[in-house]
Amino acid sequence: MRRLAALVLAAALLSVPPVLTVPAHATAPEPGSATVVPVQVTGAPAQRFNLIVMGDGYTAAEQARFQADVDRHLNVMWSIEPFKTYRNYINVYRIDIVSGESGISCDPGLDAPRRNTPLGMGFWGRCDPGSVQRLITMDNAAANRFANLVTGTTTGNRQILALGNSATYGGAGGAYATASGSNSMSALISPHELGHSLGGLQDEYDYYQRGVPGGAYTGGEPSSAHHTLLTEQQMSDQRRKWWRWLGEPSESGGPIARYEGGLYYTTGVWRPSRHSMMKTLGYYYDQVGREVMVQRITAKTMVIQDSAPTAAPVGADRVLWVEPMRPVGHSLTTTWTVDGTDLPGDRDTLDLRTLGLTPGTHTVRATVTDPTEFVRDPAIRSAITRTRTWTVDTALTTPPDGVEPAFVSSTPTDRPLGRDDVVYVETTHPATTVPEVTWTLDGERATGTDFDLGGHDLAPGTHTLTATLGGQTRTWTVDATPPTTGYELSRPLARSGDTYVYNGPFSMRLTGDDDHDGYVVSESRVDGDGWFNYFGWPTSSELPWTFSEEGTVIDSLVYGKLPRGRHEVEYRSIDAAGNYGAPGRFTVTTIAPPPACTRTLTGAQRGPITVAGGVTCLDGAQVTGNVTVRPGAALVVTGGSLTGTLTASGAAAVHLLNTRVSGAVSVDGARALTVVGADLRGAARLTGNTAPILSGTTVKGALACAGNTPAPVDLGVPNTITGAGQCADLAPGARGRAYEAVQHVSE
Repeated sequence: MRRLAALVLAAALLSVPPVLTVPAHATAPEPGSATVVPVQVTGAPAQRFNLIVMGDGYTAAEQARFQADVDRHLNVMWSIEPFKTYRNYINVYRIDIVSGESGISCDPGLDAPRRNTPLGMGFWGRCDPGSVQRLITMDNAAANRFANLVTGTTTGNRQILALGNSATYGGAGGAYATASGSNSMSALISPHELGHSLGGLQDEYDYYQRGVPGGAYTGGEPSSAHHTLLTEQQMSDQRRKWWRWLGEPSESGGPIARYEGGLYYTTGVWRPSRHSMMKTLGYYYDQVGREVMVQRITAKTMVIQDSAPTAAPVGADRVLWVEPMRPVGHSLTTTWTVDGTDLPGDRDTLDLRTLGLTPGTHTVRATVTDPTEFVRDPAIRSAITRTRTWTVDTALTTPPDGVEPAFVSSTPTDRPLGRDDVVYVETTHPATTVPEVTWTLDGERATGTDFDLGGHDLAPGTHTLTATLGGQTRTWTVDATPPTTGYELSRPLARSGDTYVYNGPFSMRLTGDDDHDGYVVSESRVDGDGWFNYFGWPTSSELPWTFSEEGTVIDSLVYGKLPRGRHEVEYRSIDAAGNYGAPGRFTVTTIAPPPACTRTLTGAQRGPITVAGGVTCLDGAQVTGNVTVRPGAALVVTGGSLTGTLTASGAAAVHLLNTRVSGAVSVDGARALTVVGADLRGAARLTGNTAPILSGTTVKGALACAGNTPAPVDLGVPNTITGAGQCADLAPGARGRAYEAVQHVSE
């Protein structure tokens, strides 16, 4: 009952008429009943962008699932720019809508049941055979009626995001955004669809129906901010589209340039980046999309929330003030002019008494500008800039207003702050007094209405920040400890520290951890490409990500494609306070898999073995006897042991993988030679082979290497050998030779 009372109080304070959840011992909530829950309230709805998240197809017994889905979607969103920086501009309200049936219509196909739910959500555009499977739409009028429960919000300052009770991939981004609630990728669908609904961004897909190429674009120059027919030179010469960003390293991988495909067409139209969020879920918005999103978020707020009255002239014996919006990571800039002359400094208040104004009237203007590096377009910069203008008459006297200095609002105190946050307080505004706020952090004191934690180089740990005004104090916990990230890879052929060798698909699991409660978002990037959200695997968040040379096709899209070669994988996490962990890294080299077996031998094998043709595979076999490979034949030994000699001359391929050979080994003139993770207990002679690999292997006898083209490589995993000839560089402590890298992992 205490939680119920808290909801009533929170709703009352926000003038939101709550529809209360009935206690468990009473009658169950009626289908269609709704409860408004303020999740994050940073200001009055009229001054904020209001995100209203509602659910459909969640029964009374499934409301906890809906709440968990919302929590995951929001926490992923807070890790993505510009939502991360402009979080304080956003109020979030959750509407718990009780459905009489569980799930939504036509999930996953047209032959699935139609369900009677409050929002009428359904795949296939609400079961339209002419639509596409992944498109989730709803009854927008119904959604709007539920959104109207949040008093103070209007269609002009709010955005609806509706989550369907489904684990199937899907969503839509029309006037309102929709997404499936619990698919492994659904928390990435939300910001993509908000890119449509809020930002007006277009899809950068080169198809409409998955698996069906989009064809050639034949229209005129697109109105879309992030699609064009212009060349880079034309964009620069004409100063159009994304010319200001050309050449910049993209937030979503590669440089900002010109990449073919978009607007559902494969050719004939170009986009700014290789794979932004509007093309491939998991990456960030690129700079072009991010700039648009900053404009759209800000447009639904009041850049100047409030100010000293401007309607009538004021006296020169008072204090003028403005209250700008407060991003998380930086402050807006407030500059002042008197009769067109700039005053020095950046401040939110101006004490006219300090100016020594000459008798008469004067014009005072305050200009609030957002200095964010996310914006380069002067038109957008102008759109996020606001002014207030006063006429000051020195003949007027300001009467006492009786207002005492006090706190009015502040950065929320109910969650830890990040180590680089800018913390703010808003105070009352007495006409003739500038309230002096005193900040204390680790014994250091400062004054002002905001405090930049990023300028203090905080040591890892938990810190306490306080703001004091008169007898009032507000206190925040500062989480200055970055999150940590662990990684787990499937078993490699060979390993040395954080260097791994594979000859086929391998999996990666990332696990983020933090010293504070809250959702931790992990991500990785390959060969310096864009950071990619780690959500598990598209079919299940519980499965690790799988890399393979050709990738894995799921619903006509390719995931985890990693070209053969050497790759550096970086990984990091972002905690609930917004702190980035320091990136860790490991190196993976993928090599050619062995040829397909035409004969497979397992278990105990006694006597000599001759491979005269085809591909013989010894899979975990225990061979007692000599093995001979004739010209043109191939041998693949995986695990197990070979007690005897191994001789190969002119072989098509020889692969010795994690196996033990007790006798001498002689391989001459093989077209492919791969020895990885092997234990060779006798002498070894490797001569005249093509592109041999000797990695993570122990050779206890004499080793002779000569005439190989090119010289053998160790792939960054040293061998335990006494090297000779070409193999001398592969011994412990030697530099070794790495496999040539192939850059970039595809979408």
